[in-house]
Amino acid sequence: MTDTQWQKSSYSGSNDDCVEFRSAGALVELRESDDDVILRTTPTAVADLLRAIKSGELDHHA
Repeated sequence: MTDTQWQKSSYSGSNDDCVEFRSAGALVELRESDDDVILRTTPTAVADLLRAIKSGELDHHA
């Protein structure tokens, strides 16, 4: 089902606690590097999430 290997953000540096992404057909899979739970969603949903994070839209949810 997966097309690619897990990729982590360059912002993670050498830290092993990070969110990783990979493509899975028409979907995108996300996981926390130290967890077995994998979330599957659309590329559009991931783009919307990243845009909200970058704009600070979710900062009040901390």
